[in-house]
Amino acid sequence: MLAIERKNEILAILQKEQRVLVSELSKRYEVTDETIRRDLEKLEKEGFVKRTYGGAVLNKRKDLDMPLRIRERTNRGEKQIIAGLVRELIEEGDRIMLDASSTSLMIAKELKSMDKLIVITNSVEVLIELAGHDGIQVISTGGNLNETSLSLVGNAAQKVLNGYHVDKAVFSCKGIDIKEGITDSNELDSDIKNVMYACADTAILAVDSSKFDRVSFVKTMRLKQGDILVTDRRPSEDWQMYLEDLGVRLVSPKE
Repeated sequence: MLAIERKNEILAILQKEQRVLVSELSKRYEVTDETIRRDLEKLEKEGFVKRTYGGAVLNKRKDLDMPLRIRERTNRGEKQIIAGLVRELIEEGDRIMLDASSTSLMIAKELKSMDKLIVITNSVEVLIELAGHDGIQVISTGGNLNETSLSLVGNAAQKVLNGYHVDKAVFSCKGIDIKEGITDSNELDSDIKNVMYACADTAILAVDSSKFDRVSFVKTMRLKQGDILVTDRRPSEDWQMYLEDLGVRLVSPKE
């Protein structure tokens, strides 16, 4: 295994487990403790972890944005459930906007079963996923590349989005909280989601259950009447009452 592959796997483990031990990782990858320590030192310099005695813990800074490749490995089962539910909300002939989240990439895979669709996206990965599919017209926003999220952002991307009116905007976020609303880790991606939200008849927020009651760095928006929230399992009764009072439709698997 290449060093970069091992480092990415360690980061994925940290995303799930929150902490790692040098001794366990050295056995797992059949390398020396010193090699693992160097991996963790690099991850600490990049801001992703905090080293501890004998290991490391995940850095929980609110403005930290994990690389898309790592986020793709996190909560995959939950995101697949969400993608299937969102697919049921999309109709043939719809014009939709998709953001550059790992959840939207899962949704794009589901949309490939459709034969008549227009998709506008700022995601490099979604563009690649849907490329060559005869039934889907794909429009790229262009813009500046955010290498961490593989998203196209900035004024140029926003200008393209503002030139369209769509049936549905589908996007995710880093956290959703009753008091603080929808939040994200950086302003550029948050700005894109705000523009998509304003350009759509219906907004669909697709979030896995780990995002509830979490607050990230940038306040993005608040849900309003007519919006749809799709998640992998029903949230708490407090959340259900809150969404009902707002007039937000909650979509989750049937229990």
